This record gives sequence, structure tokens and C-alpha cells, in this order.
Amino acid sequence: MNVLILLDFAGVSVFAATGALAASRKQLDIVGFMFLACATGVGGGTFRDLVLGRTPVFWVSEPAYLLVCAATAVLLYFTAHMMESRYRILLWLDAVGLAAFCAMGAAVGLNATGSSAIAIVTGMATATFGGILRDILAGEKSVLLRPEIYVSAAAAGAALYTIADTAGAPSGVSALLAMAFAFVIRGGALVFGWTLPSYRARAGRTESELLRDGIVSPPPSNSDN
Repeated sequence: MNVLILLDFAGVSVFAATGALAASRKQLDIVGFMFLACATGVGGGTFRDLVLGRTPVFWVSEPAYLLVCAATAVLLYFTAHMMESRYRILLWLDAVGLAAFCAMGAAVGLNATGSSAIAIVTGMATATFGGILRDILAGEKSVLLRPEIYVSAAAAGAALYTIADTAGAPSGVSALLAMAFAFVIRGGALVFGWTLPSYRARAGRTESELLRDGIVSPPPSNSDN
């Protein structure tokens, strides 16, 4: 089993764990644990495969991925309560999954299309879509809305994989370099609060201000005349 396949299974397992932890925070039953674990674990790769036209998607061709997600969900169902801060652990596991999947997603995109730009996009999408889906399904604040660097870390890791692979480095070496780079960026963001410059213009006007300035019309009156 080569490094990329190991990274793929590791990423699925880690992301499945974040889904199960989200389920534990919502006090769901075992079915809810499995559903969120599977959706999170295979969500990014499913999105990638559909975009690339790779059907059937990877977990249909290899159901072992679903078994990994289910086993992870069962394990967390019985052990999540032992963890002191499930949300903090969720964020760090998410960082590990992001690092693994940005490399794997870039490798798949590069092999499928030969395009460096597509490889970076598929790496970024594979690494982030599962976490976004998890937060939507669990009703948690999306990682996209947190101030720290997130998608950019996945893009940086995917870009490094693409550069290293194009330069002739072995795929395993490229993947490990990309994973380490993405994890350092995301980990640094969690520890030190690294962010990209945010939009600094004035905030959007409220509804009352829009009415005052005549931008929108007031709602029609409900009185019967």
C-alpha cells in the first residue's frame, strides 16, 4: 500500500472522527454518529470525483472506506465523553484531515487532468468540503466563518504537492511535504490566530438605513381601506 493510499484512508478516518465528535456534541444516537462520520469522511472525495467525472465515486468502488467511517463512529460513540474538550480536538483532527486530503486531492486531480490549476482546486475541495458539510449537517458554526486561515492552508498544501510532483519528486515525498506544509499553516492559525487581511470597508447598511435612504420601499400596509 503506497503513501497516497495510506493518506487517503487516514484522511477518511480522521475526518470521520470529526463528524462523530460533532454528533457527540449534539447528543445523537449511534445512527447519527455513523451518518455524520460517513458524510464527513467521504464528502470531500465524493465532491472531487463528481467534479472530475470519476464514477463510480471512490467509496462505491472500494467500500472499505465506509467501513472505516462506521468503525470510527462506533469507537467515538463509546469514548467521546472521555475527552475534555471535544470541539478543540475536532478542530485539530480537522487540521490533520485537511493536510492529508489536500495532498491526496491534488494527486487525483493531477493524474486525472494533467493540469496544475485543476490539481490545486481538487486538493483544496477534497480537503475542505467534508468539514463544511459536517458543520452544515450538525448545525455548527462553519469552519469557513472562523477567522483563522483554513481554505488557504489546503490550497497551499495542494500547490506544494503539485510543484513537487511536477519537479519530479516521488509522489510519496510530494504528499508528505504537502501534508506537513498544510498542517503547519492550519496549526499555526489555530495556535497563533493567523488570518488573511479581512474586508475593511464600512459595514453593509441595515434595513432601516436602506428604508431611510430610499434604497428599498417600505412593505405594503395591511390595513383594509
